[in-house]
Amino acid sequence: MERNLKNVLVISFGFLLLFTAYGGLQSLQSSLHSEEGLGVASLSVIYAALILSSMFLPPILIKKLGCKWTIAGSMCCYIAYSLGNFYASWYTLIPTSIILGLGGAPLWSAKCTYLTIAGNLYAQKAEKIGRDVINQYFGLFFLIFQSSGVWGNLISSLIFGQITTTGSGVIAVLLIALFLDQIKANQAESETEKMQTQSFWSTFLATFHHLKDKRQCLLIPLTMYSGFEQAFLAGDYTKSYVTCALGIHFVGYVMISFSAANSFCSLIFGKISQFTGRKALFALAAVTNLACIIALLLWKPHPNQLAVFFIFSALWGLADAIWQTQTNALYGVLFEKHKEAAFANYRLWESLGFVIAFGYNTFLHVYVKLYIVMAVLVVTIVMYGALEYLEAKDLPGTPTTVKEEITGSVVQQTRL
Repeated sequence: MERNLKNVLVISFGFLLLFTAYGGLQSLQSSLHSEEGLGVASLSVIYAALILSSMFLPPILIKKLGCKWTIAGSMCCYIAYSLGNFYASWYTLIPTSIILGLGGAPLWSAKCTYLTIAGNLYAQKAEKIGRDVINQYFGLFFLIFQSSGVWGNLISSLIFGQITTTGSGVIAVLLIALFLDQIKANQAESETEKMQTQSFWSTFLATFHHLKDKRQCLLIPLTMYSGFEQAFLAGDYTKSYVTCALGIHFVGYVMISFSAANSFCSLIFGKISQFTGRKALFALAAVTNLACIIALLLWKPHPNQLAVFFIFSALWGLADAIWQTQTNALYGVLFEKHKEAAFANYRLWESLGFVIAFGYNTFLHVYVKLYIVMAVLVVTIVMYGALEYLEAKDLPGTPTTVKEEITGSVVQQTRL
């Protein structure tokens, strides 16, 4: 347990350092590089490259390099983006934005794959339920990772220099390279043997082949909603509510409230999910977001209602903690035998949600955007309900290991 916990902490703090650096730069793009829309164009290119990367790169890199070195190498892509900000121009920032986007999908897919394998390995040794251990690992990860929003927004509020952020990214890479244990081939022997027999093209197209699984198709709205809801908070709530009523100098502090609530709730929900089950937590997230959306449609923000601005962001952070921890864990449980392709799909569809939300950001009124987010949430609830119904019915073709994880049976038969 000590070794597994150490590896989870190494990954978590590596991401904390990396995204404290990246988050600080990201939040400043539109103001630092406003000439001819360079900052906004940079962010759009990042997500477009991220979608392209999600389609092809994660299964290939994880197969060739393993999770550890895929994480370390992908982190270097984020450092390149930080360096591009030193002499920001169309010739430096756009290419480094493409590099960051290409590295983003392998980074997150490798992280999710590593935590899932580590959770299942420990569950086998300790004779625990793999689903519960994976939930706890993701809960601990998001506890630490989401706090990067606190430090990143402090950096953006205090406007520290880029040298500080680039040094933080380098430390993250060194932390992973020096202290993270590689997942050995003999620890996942059957999976490694299976991957070695696959052709290059089958690995290259694994993300698309995974869409043949109807469970993955049912998860698409849930995964895209994660991008929609995060994009609304970061792009619309801060601009249309906080900035208009309180001023731009309050944006960082309101986002700190979101990140702090998100971080704390990630740990709590990761631990209690073994008692409540994921369905109850997803229901809580849906009700919380739906209530916030309806309230935002009716609310007329006023500077005298200072606490309300922070309450909304904290409630949104509570819901986002559930969407992040439980959706990541759900992918790990349902697609235990195809983790790389599954988490590549996760990053693909979430990124598409971001791109669509950012795409209509400047063209629609905020109330229209709220109705769009609500509509996506309703579709998400329906499709997720259909997924749980199919899993409960134990349709033909559902792996035995998945059935055991969902029903809470002993997990000795789970193979990696």
